[in-house]
Formats: sequence, C-alpha cells, structure tokens
Amino acid sequence: MKNLYLLIITILLVSCEEKKQENPQKDLFPDGTEISEWFLDHSKINPSDLGKFYTITDYGVKHDSTLLQTEAIQNTIDEAYRNGGGVVVIPEGVYLSGALFFKPNTHLHVVKGGKLKGSNNIDDYPFLPSRIEGQSIEYFSALINVKAVDGFTITGNGIIDGNGLEYWKAFWQRREENPKCTNLEVSRPRLVFIWKSNNVQLQDVTLQNSGFWSSHYYQCNNVKILDLRITSPHKPVKAPSTDAIDIDVCNNVLVKGCYMAVNDDAIALKGGKGPWADKDASNGENTNIIIEDCEFGFCHAALTNGSEAIHNKNILMRNCKVVDAKRLLWLKMRPDTAQHYEYITVENITGQAHSFIYIKPWTQFFDLKGRKDVPLSYSDHITMRNIDLECDIFYDMNITEYDKLSDFTFENIKVKAENGDYDKSIINGVTFNNVEVNGKMME
Repeated sequence: MKNLYLLIITILLVSCEEKKQENPQKDLFPDGTEISEWFLDHSKINPSDLGKFYTITDYGVKHDSTLLQTEAIQNTIDEAYRNGGGVVVIPEGVYLSGALFFKPNTHLHVVKGGKLKGSNNIDDYPFLPSRIEGQSIEYFSALINVKAVDGFTITGNGIIDGNGLEYWKAFWQRREENPKCTNLEVSRPRLVFIWKSNNVQLQDVTLQNSGFWSSHYYQCNNVKILDLRITSPHKPVKAPSTDAIDIDVCNNVLVKGCYMAVNDDAIALKGGKGPWADKDASNGENTNIIIEDCEFGFCHAALTNGSEAIHNKNILMRNCKVVDAKRLLWLKMRPDTAQHYEYITVENITGQAHSFIYIKPWTQFFDLKGRKDVPLSYSDHITMRNIDLECDIFYDMNITEYDKLSDFTFENIKVKAENGDYDKSIINGVTFNNVEVNGKMME
C-alpha cells in the first residue's frame, strides 16, 4: 500500500511538472497584459546582412582628426542611399563632423577604435523643424539625425562623441548671468535624434560627451537599445541636460544591458508639456517600455517620468544596479500640464541612491499660458518590489492638491536610509508588504 501511495504521488508530481512546462508562467506588463515575443529577442544585428559597406575613407574622407569633414561623410551616406542602401562605416581613427542625415536603407557602423566626433561649433548643425523639451519647434540638428528611416541601425564597438565641453561651459556661463535661463537659451546639439522611425536597433556603441541630450527617440515604434555605454561627466565641468535616453511618444521600447552615467536623467519618458498638451497631435503617450539588466552610475534619476510627459503606461524597470543616482524613481508632477503616470513597476534593484522614490511638483519654467484652472495630474498603480537599496531619503514626497496619487504597492523591500520617515496619507491606497527600513518593518 505504501508503494502504491508513492507511485500515485510520483505520477501527480510528474503530471504537474509537465503542465507547468506546457503552460509556463507568462511574462506580463504591469497592467497584466502579456509581454510580446518581440521583447524576448535580444539578438544582435550583423551589419554584413544589411548591404554593402561604404567605408568613409573610401569616399573622400581623410585620416585627419582636426579637419571638419561633414560634407564628405554626408556624401558617403548619400552614395549608399543612391545605390539602394548600405552600411556607412566609420573606420579606426577620429573623424570630425557636423550634422549628418541618414536616408532610407542606410545604417551606421562604428568599428572598434573608430570615433565619430561632433563639431563644437553650433553653426555646423542646421536649424530645422524638430522636437525638443516637449515642443515641436525648430531647433538645432543633432550629430546623427534619422527621420522616417524604418529598420535603421547603429552597430559596432566604436564611439560617437559629442565633443560637448565648449557647449557646457557656455551654458554655465549663461546660468551665472541669468540663473533662470532655460535649457534652450544656450544653443547645443543632441548626439542622436531618431524621429518617426520603426524597428530601430542600436547596439554596442558608446555615446559620450553630448552637448545636450545623448539620445532622443520621438514618435517611434519597436526600438531596441542593447548594450550601449552612454556617459557624460558631472565633474569637474558638469555636462548639463545630457540625458542618456529620452523616450518621447514611443511604443514598444527595450533598453537592455546598458551602462548609463550622465549629468541628468538616465532614462526620461517625455511626451509633451503645457496646459493644453493633451490636445496637441504632436504629443502623445509612451507605452510598453522595458528597461532591464542595466547599470546606472551618476545620474539625477535612473527612471524619470517627465518633466514633459502627458501619459506613460506599462513601464517596467527590472534587474538593474543603481550606483550614485540621486533618485531611483522620479515622478515629476508638472503643475501646468495634465499628466497620467500609470502601471509602472520597478523591481529587482540593488545599489545606492539619494532618494528611493521622489514625487514633487516640477515648477521650473511653469507657465499656464492664460489657463484659469490648474490641470490635475494622476499617478496610480505604481509598484516597487524586491529592492535592496541604501539611500538618504526613503519617502521623498511633497505634493499639492492638484497631484492625485493612488494604488501604490511597496513589497519585499529592504532600505537603509538616513531619513526613513514616511507618510502614508500622501497616497490614496498604499500597501506595504514586507518593507524593512533601517531594520524596522513598515506598516
């Protein structure tokens, strides 16, 4: 009889295991929808599969790091385009350029030991219709400009360098003259700007020393950013507004295996600003964003919502290490803009930050533009779990009557904080489950 029971139990266990294998637990976005197979494919693109290689030095570009060669490099891009497409190759050496514009079926490959270096003269970046700080306006071109180029790729183990020192110095000089000056008062180029392009992949390259934002993706779908290194200094000269990755009105974005250390936000979700931002067709939401297996060095925040954002949904940051960030999660509540941040999960995080979670009004450049009422902003279904963090402040929040927070969950968290205070009344519906702050369980 005993052997019969053992046989029955064994059969049941085998049956359960087979069912589990047949129906593995699905990977879900914060709102419960299934994460598509697209996010599970981390394979690298082989540039050899993208067409003929057009090495710039075969098309009139000289091995001279001091010579501005924008025209010759652009001619190489145009030659590839005229011949049906191909891969523009930056070989070993340093090549100085102003704004470059990629065309359909063209790609960029920067070899190890190769560096594409941006000009430090703003006149080398044409003033064109663009998108910056939640506004669709004319602005200076980036070093790498990509508009309506589906399938565009940047590959290789080389460097794209913004050469930003002179721009940074000019910005801080202007700030001394006028502490209230805006970011746009000092003319500075971005490093990479990709607009209205789908099925984009950047992999392995280093982006460094940008004059302004390091990489900006606007109105794009299906973007993969794999194993990039994105840096700018915070000393001795701070590199202002050098966000590593700005995601602006995009759907389906995977940021995986990247290292980011910049003198501003590492990843910022944007989408528009202003009292009627939600009525402007050039603005919109960010949906289905996954950030995983990344490491964050110095930054103002690892993950920021805002300051120019109207709707972010299904944002998942997981399996990351944070070192010397000012904030782990930052929800910028902009009082002149109606915002909705929902279904955001930050999980499986270790490291150090000044603030564990930071939610406060963002009043810089506040302008209701004549609107009589103040728009309401909402943050809900925010989850932070499986986190082991050292920080200065645990619950860094100070909201107004126009900021509505609800349905926050903190779970399986261990925090060592100089200030471990918290006020549960700030959030309507907050759950603490196995949250330990300075050795004390929160209730």
